[in-house]
Amino acid sequence: MRFVPASCVLAATLLVNTHVQAQQPAPPPAYGPPISLETAKKVMAAAEAEAVKNNWGQVITILDSGGNLVMAHRMDNAPLASVGISRGKARTAVEFMRPSKALEDGIAGGGAGLRLLSLPGMFVEGGLPIVVDGKIVGAIGASGATSGQDAQVAQAGANAAK
Repeated sequence: MRFVPASCVLAATLLVNTHVQAQQPAPPPAYGPPISLETAKKVMAAAEAEAVKNNWGQVITILDSGGNLVMAHRMDNAPLASVGISRGKARTAVEFMRPSKALEDGIAGGGAGLRLLSLPGMFVEGGLPIVVDGKIVGAIGASGATSGQDAQVAQAGANAAK
């Protein structure tokens, strides 16, 4: 067994902690005014176009910055369960001010991240905040395919708001 001086252990601990702190994500944008119906229609059209292009039956839900329903669309052949799931993904994104995938990743990391399971929400990929002019104006949730495909549809919609 090798002896490691306490000063080396302390220096290594400080280095690791500083590195971890430096990698902390930037704070989420603040809430802005609710998404307009005009912008929501653009977001929905872009998300639906992505789903159609890939032949994915999706339910797409758009909420405003207060978590209120602005529009929802169930495409042909989308699973009935996806109605609630897409809304849950959008609600998670707007309430936690970050993609639902961030919470999924926290849980997958184990340890302290498992505390997220005690919170209400939908912790799977496919929900994104909709950001306009640096403010969260709403969120989009997509469900009906794999979580990664749902996220692809949601991202196409969120990109249309910019």
